[in-house]
Formats: sequence, C-alpha cells, structure tokens
Amino acid sequence: MEKTEMKFTRIKFKMNSLLLLITLTGSIMGCGKPKVNPIAPPTDTTKTVSYKDPAQYGTPFGSVPASKDIVMYEVNIKTFSPANFTGVKARLDSIKALGVNVIWLMPTYPIGILKGVGSPYSVKDYEGVNADFGTLDDLRSLVAQAHTLGMSVIFDWEGNDTSWDNAWITQHPSWYQQDASGNIIIPPGTNYSDVAALNFNNPDMRTAMIRAMKYWIFTANIDGYRCDFADNVTNDFWVQALDTLNTIKTHKLIYLAEGTKGPEITAGFQLSYGFSFYSTLKSVFAGTQAGNLFSTNTAEIASLPSPGIKLRYITNHDDASSDGSTITEYKSKQGALAAFVLASYMGGVPLIYGSQEVGYPNSINFFNTVPVDYTANPDMVAAYKKILAFRSAHEAVKTGALTAYSNADIVAFEKTSGSDDVLVLVNVRNSTSSFLVPAALQNTTWTDGLTGAVVTLTSAYSLPAYTYLILKK
Repeated sequence: MEKTEMKFTRIKFKMNSLLLLITLTGSIMGCGKPKVNPIAPPTDTTKTVSYKDPAQYGTPFGSVPASKDIVMYEVNIKTFSPANFTGVKARLDSIKALGVNVIWLMPTYPIGILKGVGSPYSVKDYEGVNADFGTLDDLRSLVAQAHTLGMSVIFDWEGNDTSWDNAWITQHPSWYQQDASGNIIIPPGTNYSDVAALNFNNPDMRTAMIRAMKYWIFTANIDGYRCDFADNVTNDFWVQALDTLNTIKTHKLIYLAEGTKGPEITAGFQLSYGFSFYSTLKSVFAGTQAGNLFSTNTAEIASLPSPGIKLRYITNHDDASSDGSTITEYKSKQGALAAFVLASYMGGVPLIYGSQEVGYPNSINFFNTVPVDYTANPDMVAAYKKILAFRSAHEAVKTGALTAYSNADIVAFEKTSGSDDVLVLVNVRNSTSSFLVPAALQNTTWTDGLTGAVVTLTSAYSLPAYTYLILKK
C-alpha cells in the first residue's frame, strides 16, 4: 500500500470510529476498537530490586505553564531545513516569537522497517532516537535550548502498538495481542498492517512502557507527553502510567490525550482533542450557520470533567495530510486567520501546526520530507503574533464566561472575567456581512485590541470578507 494511502486510511478509520461511537452512544466518545478486558492496575511495578530510574539529565524546567495558559506548537521535523533536530533548533526563536510556550515534537523514535510504510508512529525502539534526525545529544540540545527560551517540550507517545521489528516482538511475544493460533495481530478493527497490537492485560508490558515514558523525562529532561490515539488504550493503563509519572516530583508534567473521553481527564490528562469543534469550524466556513459553533463549543467543554481543557486547532498533522492547507480549508489566508481567532478565543487552548503560520499552500503527508518555507507570508506571521499576544494578556479570553450573539454569517461573542471584557466578531463568509448589534451593546465604546483604534458600536457593524474584530473595554 502506498504511504499516503496508508495514512489516509488510518485517518479515515479514526474519524469513522468517532462517528460510529457518537451514533451509538449519543455522546462524543473518541476512536474505538474491541475492548481489551481490563485488569486491576497492579501496584507500582516500576520499582523492583533490579530497576533504577535513569539519572536526571539537566535541570528540570521550572516554567511549565498552567494548562489554561498553554499555547502549543506542533513540530513536524520533516518540514524543517535541514529536516533534523538542528533545523528545528535554528527556528526556536521564531517559534517563541509567535507567543508559543509549549512545543510538541512529533515522534523522534526509530521507525520500523519490517512491514513498514514510513509512519513515524511505527515505533521500533521506545528508548531510541531516529538517526535521520540526529543523536541523543542533539535532541537534548534542542530541549535545553527550548527551555532557555521559556518553552516546555513534550514528546509524542504511541502506546497502542509497535513496529514488527521492535525487540519486544521476539523477546516478549506475550506482550502482544494474539489470535487463536498464537500469531501476533494488528490492532483489531483496523488495517494498520505496519504495527503489532500491544496486550494491556500483560502487567510486564505495562511496566516496561511506563519505564520507557519515565526514561525520556529523566534522560532528555522533557516536560510531558501527547499520547496518540489515547481512546484506544484501556483507561486503567493511563491511570497507572500517569500516577507513576506524577511520582517524579522534580518535574511539572503536561499530558495531552488525542482522544475525547472524559475518563481520560479523570485518569490524569489535563488536555484532550477538540475533534468536534474542528469539524464544526470547517462546516461553518463551508456555509453552515455561524451559530452552530456555539452549541459545539458548549457540548465539547461540558463533556470533560473539571479541570479538563480542550486543545483547539484549525489543522494538525493528520488534518494537513487529509484536508490540505488551511488556505484551502478556510478559503484564503484571511479566512485561515479568522478561523484561528475562533479556535483560540472561544474556549480551550490553541495549537499551531508548523507550516500554518506561514500559509503553506499544499497538503503535507507527514510520512515524507516536505520542506516548508518558514520565511513566507510575514504578514500572516505578524497576525498570528498579535492574535496570541492579545489572548495571553486577557484572562477573559482564556477563562471568561461566554455570551453568544447569534448571527448566520458572523460568529460574535463576549467573554468576561472580572473587569476584563472582550468582544469578538468574526465574519465567516467570503463577502461583506453585517452584524446587528444587540441592544445591550448599542452605543458602547471599545478599543480595538489589535490596532488601538476606538470603536463605537451603534445599531449595526459591517465586516468585510473573513475579517475579525477583537475589542476590549
């Protein structure tokens, strides 16, 4: 199977699984597979007579942001020039300048070759470094430089399965799911032929995986994990894993689940994906009612136990592969910026996928090296900086109470936190649209948060195509 076809099939499976579960349960439940029978998590099996935590490399980062303050940047190393740790390190200043305080590195592990299709999520060695990207010292240097600039670094973790040439396959076959004949199988219900499904009923496998997660916290001094396809892993494992990682008192750790289940937050994740918000955002820019975004926003936030927070985005590595450039998804450079305002301001915390800030015009198959010109479209870069700087300065945007003002073509809402009062108007149409100002807002005076201009609202306000207005009291 071609690399692109393989990945797109994976993406479709994830989304189809989500839609199926939504249909069956009436709630947002994430991707699924036939359940592995849960077992009671064993007591702390990571501590044995022979096991000792790795030595701490470097000084643990002391400025990990609170969850509500996170601005995350997803690094696809293969889009940088050179496509390695050194290439990423050279651009850390530019990433920081956007307003970013957390970097998510896509998988840095060796990729499996046996039955492989080039997916970075086919992990050959959980404690190895992909030689195409550099050495362990290069990776440590990248993390250390990010810390110097005030940014946390989280790794991508694939916990569902491994490559077929991972040493665990031959050393510990019982760590994998098997058919009636004893053959190790691919993840049930999928066509992921490049990976072998792990068996979460095996306590020794669980222990080994948790130790590998601990390894990077100590060995590369990282600040947490984004966990791929987290809905597909039995939840009691996440409880065991995160409880164990939290015994590392020298580090404040960030946990992001690529999933939607409330129990993941109960298990210890602070953040989960805003799948539904992304889907509705795309549909609104495709012509559906602007007000649809409010019901999705409310339902998605309500689906999480406190203090869970949604990660909001206008693209990521999966969507840039399947859905193309944000310039295409949201109809123009200005449309992409307008969409980002909504993803950043309505609720949750924002994600930038490396390439979107410079308006990269094509899809990116992350199995391949796709050089991106990170000097392109400086006007877009400047706009992203302003949007994120305003968000950072206003608690109302991050945590304030939201009041929605319904309009078919303009997403309009006010957010307040104490005396902090912010009003946002976003035209989601490719033509000028008029906003009928609610009586409560008529004849009020505001300051444009991005330009400093004084704006007085009367009975109506006209916005050109895909423009956004961010006002503060």
